[in-house]
Amino acid sequence: MVAAGSRLKPVNSLREGSPDRTWLVAVAAALWGTDGLLRLPLAEALPSGTVVFWEHLLVVLVMSPFLPAAIRALRRATAREWLAVVVIGGGSSALATALFTAAFKTGDPVTPLVLQKLQPVFAVVAAFFVLGERIRIGYAVFAVPALIGAWLLAFADPLHIKVAAARTALLAIGAAVLWAAGTVLGRLVSTKLAPRDVTVLRFAAGLPVAAIIVAVQGASFAVGWHNALGLVLLAFVPGLLALSLYYVGLRSTPASRATLAELAFPATAAVIGVSFLDAELSATQWLGLAVVVVSVTALGWHEKARKRPMVLEPAL
Repeated sequence: MVAAGSRLKPVNSLREGSPDRTWLVAVAAALWGTDGLLRLPLAEALPSGTVVFWEHLLVVLVMSPFLPAAIRALRRATAREWLAVVVIGGGSSALATALFTAAFKTGDPVTPLVLQKLQPVFAVVAAFFVLGERIRIGYAVFAVPALIGAWLLAFADPLHIKVAAARTALLAIGAAVLWAAGTVLGRLVSTKLAPRDVTVLRFAAGLPVAAIIVAVQGASFAVGWHNALGLVLLAFVPGLLALSLYYVGLRSTPASRATLAELAFPATAAVIGVSFLDAELSATQWLGLAVVVVSVTALGWHEKARKRPMVLEPAL
């Protein structure tokens, strides 16, 4: 997908006064890495659908004063942007999490992790068709090491991986596609709507879908007061805070670049696991962590400092 023609310009030249914020997308993704620390005890006590429902409900309650303004802003949007918000909230926020969790429950724990690594590939392809983004050949210099690093980070023994059961694979691929769609469509609406509006609408659109998932699973909506603090922290740290920063960053960061910055998520999750959850990383996992950090940092620096960025968008 090499850029050509006069209709494309380097991203850095498109919006004067809108500096590159790949770094902010990476910071938001790093906050997502705290998810495991907070979600693990909740997952042991509550059904996954119930946790997802309360994540959305708590944020909607706190952000409800801003919901009318967000809806007014959405009314001025196009049908395409309406659809994007629905997919982001119902698909990328609620359904993708349910699919990924179901993949772990229906099959082996390796398959979902392997196939989730396809997310950046799906995101780049979707960004090409939906947003008209193009990437130079040099993009591979950053993308390939980042993907290899994510692979190494995911598995203690990266050379002995078995992808099993078709159903598990389909569930995991579905989650990866929805998360990739969330990146691309988030970029689409972030250029039209304020970051706060996108954040509020994401959780508001996801709430009814999360409620349907709980009902379909036959789970209870009750959580008990002893789980209240964990749910609050989960909703507002890797939830509201991280997504608020994410949409600010995504407003001036092309989806093809943001999807690699999001690999800060597994890197931070690994560090949190070692530091607080008694996890142990093999030598190759530490290597993968280093490669991800270096690749993502290098891409952000390159796009900000160089005159020929690797990702290009249609000229406005």
